[in-house]
Amino acid sequence: MIIMKSEATREEVSNVVREIKKYGLKADVSKGEYRTVIGLVGDESRVDFSRLATLPGVKEAMMVETPYKLISKEYSKRFEGQDEYRQIQVGNVCIGGPDLVFIAGPCSLESKPQIFKIAEAVKKAGAHILRGGIFKPRSSVHSFQGLGANGREGAEEALRWLYEAGKKFEMPVITEVRGETHIDLVAEYADIIQIGARNMYDQDLLTNVARKGKPILFKRHFGAGIDEFLSFAEYIAAEGNKDIILCERGILPIGKGKNYTRYTFDVTAVPVIQKETFLPILADPSHATGRRDLIFNMSCAAIAAGASGLMVETHYNPSEAIVDAQQTITPDELKEVIDACQKIHQVLAR
Repeated sequence: MIIMKSEATREEVSNVVREIKKYGLKADVSKGEYRTVIGLVGDESRVDFSRLATLPGVKEAMMVETPYKLISKEYSKRFEGQDEYRQIQVGNVCIGGPDLVFIAGPCSLESKPQIFKIAEAVKKAGAHILRGGIFKPRSSVHSFQGLGANGREGAEEALRWLYEAGKKFEMPVITEVRGETHIDLVAEYADIIQIGARNMYDQDLLTNVARKGKPILFKRHFGAGIDEFLSFAEYIAAEGNKDIILCERGILPIGKGKNYTRYTFDVTAVPVIQKETFLPILADPSHATGRRDLIFNMSCAAIAAGASGLMVETHYNPSEAIVDAQQTITPDELKEVIDACQKIHQVLAR
């Protein structure tokens, strides 16, 4: 990273950016209250840092060893007066702020009456953001692929239902984008774009979604280490979009024998990631456990570990849910989760 002097002029900053681009790299320019820091994005092996350090206005040119430097704590600490953690404003909801945020709704949107009924119920239960899956990445081609599989017209109609339900009950909405061809359509209706676990490694998808400039909820792949997870989040930040909401949703079970949960909920990832990056992190106990009877316990554990909120699959009649019925809870159960988590959060805040 290149740290500019506090008195560096705009022209001196522009000159450094031009020099960086001569190496075929991009420059991530971040202006703090007292100084400007420029991060290099790309292959730095050919960069002459000694030359950059002598350019007018430059205070220091230093190497950052971590592969996710743009979202690292080390990078953010170079700003005087900058908040330690990033707060992402979505409508009237602040993610990463002092208050917990709860995202709730069906794994898969099935009809207009369904999403409106669920939206009203989760709002009453205390949820802040409405979720609803339209493009569903499934393990089997024979499984329900979501209403997005009905072509653009069907997908847009479902997106409109989600958007209208959010407006009616004053909640921002989030849905997953499954492929590059869906990006523009999803961005037109969703307040937050979700990158699901199965697409964590899709660099082109990450890059193109980032360029829409909307907040992105980024889920950890079930086989990814924490360093991989953060390194791929860096692809989003490298496009100038740091409104990234990380989400821990469980990793593959370890060891032999019967698996009692769908995945292993890596609760330790929450505080570890908070020590590594300034981005907010949420938890998804629904996917992490795969069992509705464990969601309450693991929701409380996630908040106790320091998560900024939860994403919970909710349906007024879970047994009727087409997708993930076994890990979906009712709005009444969601209220119990939210009430308990708020109490834990209050204790931690004290």
